Amino acid sequence: MPEKSIFKKVANYKELYVYQKSDVLVQLTAVFCKRFLPLYGDRTVDQMNMAARSGKQNIVEGSEAAMTSTESELKLVNVGRSSFQELREDYEDYLKKRNLPIWGKEHPRYEKMVSFCRQHNDYDAYKVLANNLSAEEYCNMAITLCHITDRMFENYLKHLEKTFINEGGIKERMHAARTGYRQQQDRRLQELEQENAQLKTEIAVLKEQLKKEGKLV
Repeated sequence: MPEKSIFKKVANYKELYVYQKSDVLVQLTAVFCKRFLPLYGDRTVDQMNMAARSGKQNIVEGSEAAMTSTESELKLVNVGRSSFQELREDYEDYLKKRNLPIWGKEHPRYEKMVSFCRQHNDYDAYKVLANNLSAEEYCNMAITLCHITDRMFENYLKHLEKTFINEGGIKERMHAARTGYRQQQDRRLQELEQENAQLKTEIAVLKEQLKKEGKLV
């Protein structure tokens, strides 16, 4: 029977779609700030880049903390989600301040844009667009990605919560490991006692047989 580990099995965060989408947003935001915001004197540049980076990095830190603390993982991933919500607000504010529209379902390009953003998780797919879209197009693409990423965060958090409920934190895993070890030792002790009793019986039978044959006084 395999021993219970106190450490949680952790997925490779780079394989998570939510991380891949987050990485795309980090790179898109850097390009957006260079193309559409002043090089100096605008705090929005730092705010947007920091929000994007925080969103991605908290997935990484949450994954690293996950082995020993599901609670810390949940908190960090939730901070990451909040960071991208903040980033979405910055993109929406950019459009509002310039009287540019936030695309909704009624927009003729909305469905195509949503489909593209859902399908592609690698920045290479966005490179050409990043260098050629207008500010309105760029912001709406980024906002769509933020919405999709937010839903991914929501589903990921639900998964982590379910795992925590089913498996508990490290204290519960330590208890389970100790309990499993004690149960294993108890089973082995019981097996040894049974073997010992069987040997005693066999020895008694042999002694009786030897007495009958006169080979044992």
